[in-house]
Amino acid sequence: MVTQHLSSAPHAPAASSTYPMAKPGYGKRTAPGQQARARDDFALLPTRERYVAGFVDHLPDGAAMSVKQLAKQLPLYGQQAISTALKALSVAGHLRRVRCSVGAGDESRWVFRTFWSRTARDNEWWNTYLATENASRTAAPVEPPAPAAVPQQRTAPEPTPDPAPAPAPAPASTPTAPPAAFSPAYLALARLGRNDHRLGLSADDCTTLEPLAAQWLDRGVTTDYLTRALTAGLPAQIDSPAGLLRRRLIDKLPPRLPDTTSTPANTPTPTRRLLVECTDCRRPGPPEALPDGLCHPCHTTHSADGPPSPDPTQITAVKAHMANLRDLLKPV
Repeated sequence: MVTQHLSSAPHAPAASSTYPMAKPGYGKRTAPGQQARARDDFALLPTRERYVAGFVDHLPDGAAMSVKQLAKQLPLYGQQAISTALKALSVAGHLRRVRCSVGAGDESRWVFRTFWSRTARDNEWWNTYLATENASRTAAPVEPPAPAAVPQQRTAPEPTPDPAPAPAPAPASTPTAPPAAFSPAYLALARLGRNDHRLGLSADDCTTLEPLAAQWLDRGVTTDYLTRALTAGLPAQIDSPAGLLRRRLIDKLPPRLPDTTSTPANTPTPTRRLLVECTDCRRPGPPEALPDGLCHPCHTTHSADGPPSPDPTQITAVKAHMANLRDLLKPV
């Protein structure tokens, strides 16, 4: 039975300025179209749920939403109590935990987010919203702004001295050419001596061995792979580093693998869907398969342990009360 809890709940502590933030792309995400904050927000929730909801509602987007971090900031309740409160808030329609795949190829990764709505939403609203949410949207790291140009002071021009006779030309010397851009293969060879003095190479040695090392990189290996292959199992004493490395570059050359990155032009782009996580057991699934943000076993357990079904008359009274509150909040 739905009961309005009118007892005063303890005020949730204000979000600390040092509250831990999640990695870019993770953490809290605020759902759109919410009503303005009011004193009676979450008035229909039990005391503990109101306490947790009031704290979460004031967290900024991107804040860490793990049970462990929330329990550290809310001293009245432990991790188990916070987990139970989040499950109740999910059933009440205030949050959904989701995961989605972002990136492509080897750069693909799973991103975990918690969507929060101060205004309680039903399952149909959440399913529609999550179906249209762009799963590939990630929080790109913000590049630091370029430093502002420091204005230079203008000084009065100095008087031009009388032209002096040109000095005798100095003996011609070979100008120093600026260093050219080195290839990844050259740099990988040059760094070997920095990491292990036994593999110190001269500039001529790096230039001579560069084509052999470039063949490794052309076959899809990384510079880290190349370095590990050249430095594994070295003898205690090396008389000729260049000769040893040349032998290894030839003998250990990796096989050429077929190119699997190219796809036909007519291949459709795979659809990235948001997967809702069960707020209780974290089992993923499509939004429509997790009503109230809970999987079927957890939903059944919650229904069995929860209060009996509310009286339709009381449901109508609660809806009328919420409609009246919405009318009062409308601008005149």
